[in-house]
Amino acid sequence: MQTIERKQTNQRMSQIVIHGNTVYLAGQVGEARHDITGQTRDALARVDDLLAQAGSSREQMLQVTIWLADMADFAAMNAVWDAWVPAGHAPARACGEAKLADPALRVEIIVCANRG
Repeated sequence: MQTIERKQTNQRMSQIVIHGNTVYLAGQVGEARHDITGQTRDALARVDDLLAQAGSSREQMLQVTIWLADMADFAAMNAVWDAWVPAGHAPARACGEAKLADPALRVEIIVCANRG
């Protein structure tokens, strides 16, 4: 049986869960005071940090789910995303619209990655 490792854990959730060589990240958001571009940059910087803590990287992403508060932000979010994803390492990805936990939030990014 493979162990499950949890990092940055509290009563409600873990920021990182590692099972075998698979890394699951909690949804990452940016600073609510920023526009969609700034929030996307913030969220992706947090993804980078968490992946590094888990022994992974953006080159090892398997699947990403992106929630936008408004699909009108799709192009602006993608401009940041496209510059951030390493060439040849795009994960499977889904993007949809959802009401986020805080009305000031514009984007939430959920990542599953390999490590090793």
